[in-house]
Amino acid sequence: MDQAQLKQMMEDLKLFFKAAFDMGERSTNIIRKEAMDELDNFMLLCYGDLLGIPIPTSYYTLELLPYIAEDLEGWERRILNRKSVVNDRWGDFCC
Repeated sequence: MDQAQLKQMMEDLKLFFKAAFDMGERSTNIIRKEAMDELDNFMLLCYGDLLGIPIPTSYYTLELLPYIAEDLEGWERRILNRKSVVNDRWGDFCC
């Protein structure tokens, strides 16, 4: 093996391990976005009446409020900035 082939093989191995383990950027961003979307959906089901959506079970979900109160302000900001909650989610699965 000459020097060029060895250098190319090392570069290929480096790219392989970077893609195989992806210890940082893309996978964590995707997981973080999915977690925030799931939290947004849960909060919408529990506290949609704060946005003007009548939800009959909101009385029973008030018991959860002390546990998720710190997330409530950020959730309202994220939901109100969206044009449509449904369109944002379906955009992930479409074309």
